[in-house]
Amino acid sequence: MPKLKTRKSISKRMKITKNGKVMRRKPGARHYKVHKSGARVRKLGGVDIVRGKLAKTMKVLMAPGQ
Repeated sequence: MPKLKTRKSISKRMKITKNGKVMRRKPGARHYKVHKSGARVRKLGGVDIVRGKLAKTMKVLMAPGQ
């Protein structure tokens, strides 16, 4: 069976931590910040942990390159 290729689009957007968690940036923080409240913009600034079935799928797609 051939090797799995790394999905480059996912590897650029997500990162696997040392403990195996999948991190991603929260969507909606790039532009149109004028009409968003300051609290909302601050909450969008950090990273988010991907959980559940989606995290498992992302690990499989990123596995060869990570």
